[in-house]
Amino acid sequence: MGDGSKIFDQMNDRSREVFRRVVEGYLESGDPVGSRTLTRSMSERVSAATIRNVMQDLEFLGLLDSPHISAGRIPTELGLRMFVDGILEIGDLTDDDRGKIDATLGTNAPDVAGMLDKVGSALSGLTQGASLVLAPKYEAPIKHIEFVGLGPDRALVVLVFADGHVENRVFTPPPGQTASSMREAANFLSALAEGHTLSELGGVIKREISARRQELDDLARDLVESGVAIWENRGERHERLIVRGRSNLIDATETEQDLERIRSLFDDLERKRDIADFLELAEEGEGVRIFIGSENKLFSLSGSSLVVSPYMNADRKIVGAVGVIGPTRLNYGRIVPIVDYTAQLVGKLLSERS
Repeated sequence: MGDGSKIFDQMNDRSREVFRRVVEGYLESGDPVGSRTLTRSMSERVSAATIRNVMQDLEFLGLLDSPHISAGRIPTELGLRMFVDGILEIGDLTDDDRGKIDATLGTNAPDVAGMLDKVGSALSGLTQGASLVLAPKYEAPIKHIEFVGLGPDRALVVLVFADGHVENRVFTPPPGQTASSMREAANFLSALAEGHTLSELGGVIKREISARRQELDDLARDLVESGVAIWENRGERHERLIVRGRSNLIDATETEQDLERIRSLFDDLERKRDIADFLELAEEGEGVRIFIGSENKLFSLSGSSLVVSPYMNADRKIVGAVGVIGPTRLNYGRIVPIVDYTAQLVGKLLSERS
């Protein structure tokens, strides 16, 4: 990102204006912008030949590209990055957009997943891109834990949460478990777990097991440890990725190459069941971040852009993210405030629910 701003500082006013007008024209129409078009809109009178020379210089700097033999130019990824960082004017959220987002979240969905589904649909509808919502893990405090033997090599762990929610997970217990070792393990865990969320519990249990080794039967200890491993690694409730508006991206494309790009984008998304990478991207800074094309390893092949913002729970902890994916020629100035407002609103609603 730093390279772009250095280059921008070295450009003269005319180069900057040509660059800005090419990028704005491209973001608006998706088409290459030619020198003849620019002669009509430049603030000073310059010939098409002069503009062509400036465009060649900008191409040499890696900011513009000529897609085929046409005389027009489009911005490169570096050019778009520089535009987004240095020139882009972020508009205010329009009343119309704000009203549509508020209306979606105002419909009281029975649960968080339902609310986030609605958020995803609203975002993709508003932006004509695809939306991405990373739902938080289920994080209510635990009230009670029970183990139930289902046979020699299968057991069930039952988690009862303070809000009445119940989860069952099947796992393979260590061999030799008896009804009494299961009861002992469950009592030990329930005493420790009460009031903690699952993600807090792992650390608490490891500390307690090493401190109170003598008090726990070996069998029960093995069971506790394998039960904890199940929650930490293979719990069914990962962060859930909700993607809406796939058809928007397909409608917006014309070429076979574009369709291939979109297929690869969704393959990328579907393969990344664990979107930890994505949350890390969001956690590096509060507020909206823009990833253009190959800057984001999640969408490296598809040449798409991602505008994303994390949202927080009542404890100001980042628990998820909302974003919009589209071709690199997204209307960034309009989409950034939409994503920003939606993320803040989701965080606020989650805090109220908890």
